[in-house]
Amino acid sequence: MDSTKLINEDQLGGKVFTGVWSTLAKTTEVEEPATGANLGVIGIADADDIAAAAASARAAQRSWAADTPDVRAAVFPKAIQVATERWDEIVEWIMRESGSVRPKAEFELSITIKSLQLAGAMPHQAQGLVLPSERGRVSLARRRPLGVVGVIAPFNFPLYLAMRAVAPAIAVGNAVVLKPDPRTSICGGFVIARLFELAGLPAGVLQVLPGRGDAGEALCRDPNVAMIQFTGSTAAGRMVGRTASENLKKVSLELGGKNSLIVLEDADLELAAKNASWASYLHQGQICMSAGRVLVQASIVEEFAKRLAAHAEALPVGDPMSGQVAVGPIINETQVDHARRVLNDSVAAGASVAAGGTSDGLFFKPTVLTGVTKDMPAFNEEIFGPVAVIVPFDTDDDAVALANDTDYGLSAAVITRDVGRGMAIGDRLQAGLVHINDQTVNDDVVNPFGGVGASGNGTSIGGPANWEEFTHWQWTTIKGTPPAYPF
Repeated sequence: MDSTKLINEDQLGGKVFTGVWSTLAKTTEVEEPATGANLGVIGIADADDIAAAAASARAAQRSWAADTPDVRAAVFPKAIQVATERWDEIVEWIMRESGSVRPKAEFELSITIKSLQLAGAMPHQAQGLVLPSERGRVSLARRRPLGVVGVIAPFNFPLYLAMRAVAPAIAVGNAVVLKPDPRTSICGGFVIARLFELAGLPAGVLQVLPGRGDAGEALCRDPNVAMIQFTGSTAAGRMVGRTASENLKKVSLELGGKNSLIVLEDADLELAAKNASWASYLHQGQICMSAGRVLVQASIVEEFAKRLAAHAEALPVGDPMSGQVAVGPIINETQVDHARRVLNDSVAAGASVAAGGTSDGLFFKPTVLTGVTKDMPAFNEEIFGPVAVIVPFDTDDDAVALANDTDYGLSAAVITRDVGRGMAIGDRLQAGLVHINDQTVNDDVVNPFGGVGASGNGTSIGGPANWEEFTHWQWTTIKGTPPAYPF
């Protein structure tokens, strides 16, 4: 075993983390999407494994919540130190396992560390209110930990989208059972386990068990789990929300999006094209906030499409580990097939490919699709691939109507030289995140992050929202002596 490595053969032999590294009967190989290489073997938890982990986490949570704020806060600087010292190794795991290019992987690690920094401050923050009350009585509203939080995390930003829930949940006194996506369980699960293990988190407070649908369902049903925080597809989120709610659990859902980037006629076209390229092609378009529609005012749509096509054609595609690559592989063949179907069906319905449109294995060339109308799959379906969908509009009212013509409501953006005009449009957009003179893919960690409609259940995670998500209110009153009631 190489003790200089964060992740070594001790974690990659069919293991899961339950406070110690345990071997499971069911295992699976983790493949590098760019090359097909075997990156290691991980354990795959079933319903019985989840039940045992949840019971163990509940037992550990009681003493963790009872510990002092100083003790809970002290874990986080140590985890940050480990992450910083092992920066290159963690970045390489993100690149190899999720297909991320280096700048994306480094950005993901940087905001993961930021989420640890913010969580580490929470134990020392005010945790309640003194409420108005009668003389001789103190009335308090206190924030209390929920107990065990089940976190079900996705493959696209696997490290950050897990840590943004794990870190604040632990900081306020909960235990966590994390079920990372089996495709990215090393960078999105085992790295987190190792950071907290080396930081001295008490055994059992964090448990990391990769698993499939049966494990997720077991987590949603388990009586020892008080809350589910899920990030993933809307289809899976509906099942998670239904199952968890039936079992009276608190539920936080951050789901998909069909996000609109609106480009007005007065925009700087080159800046607008760069924003659209970033929002459409970053991490191969596999981001819930990706620009699913680029709505462009009709008077500039032809020139804008030419500029965006030039950007798309200039982006190098390939193995992120091979050098200067802007677009890596899509996560698997199923996702490639989905993107290909949406593209082909839209072209058959009358859309045109202005750039890209082809794929080689898991490598899908950045694509520009023009002439898209409301009745085409590319207008309505989340593609989760590097396809920029250009839709023309005439008036500001038309832009708002097109942007809101969806069940989703995650992110939206407007690019214009007239900030007042942009804000007026932004006020009318049905989205949890709105950006004026920026693109749709944004997260500063300090901000509440969440969507409405098919993009979520109106909850948010991040910044001030973390206290609301990972605690419950307890009302406490104190009197010097009991009152003499008349009964």
